[in-house]
Amino acid sequence: MSQSNKNTVNRFAAASKRRRIDIKPDSTLEESDYPFRINFYLRPPPTDITLEEIENFALDRLQVLKIIETAKLRSKTDDIYKKDIQMALDRYLPMQSTHTSWTKQAGERRKDHISHFALRLAYCQSEESSDWFVQQECALFKFRYEQELEENKKRFLATVSLNWKVVDPQVKKQIQSHLERCICKNDNTSAALYVASETYYEVDFEKVPDLIQQRAAYVNKGKAYVPKANQLSLVLGEFKSRLSKMIQATAKSISRKLEEDRRLIPILANIEKQYDGRMYTNTLGSGGDLKAADVDMVVKQHAPLCMQTLHNALCQNKHLKHGGRMQYGLFLKAIGLPIKEALSFWQTAFTIKTEEQFQKEYAYNIRHNYGLEGKRVSYTAYSCSKIIKENSPSSGDYHGCPFRHFSQGNLEATLYKNKIPVNQVKELMNLVRGSHYQMACTKYFEITHPDHEKISIIEHPNTYYELSLGETDDCSDDLMSTG
Repeated sequence: MSQSNKNTVNRFAAASKRRRIDIKPDSTLEESDYPFRINFYLRPPPTDITLEEIENFALDRLQVLKIIETAKLRSKTDDIYKKDIQMALDRYLPMQSTHTSWTKQAGERRKDHISHFALRLAYCQSEESSDWFVQQECALFKFRYEQELEENKKRFLATVSLNWKVVDPQVKKQIQSHLERCICKNDNTSAALYVASETYYEVDFEKVPDLIQQRAAYVNKGKAYVPKANQLSLVLGEFKSRLSKMIQATAKSISRKLEEDRRLIPILANIEKQYDGRMYTNTLGSGGDLKAADVDMVVKQHAPLCMQTLHNALCQNKHLKHGGRMQYGLFLKAIGLPIKEALSFWQTAFTIKTEEQFQKEYAYNIRHNYGLEGKRVSYTAYSCSKIIKENSPSSGDYHGCPFRHFSQGNLEATLYKNKIPVNQVKELMNLVRGSHYQMACTKYFEITHPDHEKISIIEHPNTYYELSLGETDDCSDDLMSTG
């Protein structure tokens, strides 16, 4: 059997092959346009921007945000996490120190600014994508803020009008016992001295959820009382609050913005699709060379757990319901099963159906998926995001994502049946309990392919298949530490 679907690539491979734009020094910008490397992104970029810059800069930033997401789940130590992010920034969003020439700094800060606003436009239209964007942007801001010099932090904070209310000494005295209980000290005397000497801020409690969760801030009547030592949490809370409001405002005005310049529509659509893996493309259509007789072998060796589940159910029951036929059939189409072989495969699988029944009940839909019937639209294979979020399986169904839709007992039994070691089953189940379904699938791939290098989070079943075959390069490998 020969496999020739080299035109199919995953998101990271596609991003690595596109023509990237070099950051050019910009002498048109004043230092007042970008006085700091950290940014609250309160105003749109001050310069003219080309459409090519919008798309390329946004995709570079998306690479960074995706690596941040992966690093948070993978990294066993804070040092490894920071190393992964720094490597990604050096490659996609470099930000030189103030010791380099201003024109070089300006070009880098301009790219950072443009890329943020481009992604904000692309991800403002759904709650899920905007929440994801805000979460990763907060992680990026936190990383950069922690790297910045203290003097630069002070200067930056003075420019963003934080409106933190300093707690009056008399008020602090009244609530001192509460403040002391929020300090991680066993010595009550030292806690009392600490509270007496420390500056406290009064802020809306929703701006410091991390401190409240850690019981590190006293909350009363909707206000949180935060020591100056926890300034990072305050700054992050302010950044998140403002970004969330700005993204909501962008969502309300996006239609008008796109009407003003319709050239942005396909660019933003392309960027937005890459969030959930829908950019997987296959140019083979019905022109692949996978034989029906080889499907059993390649699926058992190279398909992800979701497709193996469907294949096993089909072999056992000689039938799949519509949702299963769609999910599995489009996957097979994308790995190179041509229409003639597809008809042969499904007819053989449905052995309890007569030739007439098969032609009447199933052949049309199979041909329809290949763009040979109806409106002649050639359907694409489902992404992980679509499988996880849409058309959840009910009784008698086998489609969906095992990491999302299996019961805990069923999933554990399946993993043990597939000879996954006990400690790694526990690791996978922890990811599932944290709703990190795609990361669990990615980890499953790495467990079952121990010789393969670490990869970015798998976003499409066909990417899993190609990585298993060894046909798809994942350009994020060299950006992820092995710890």
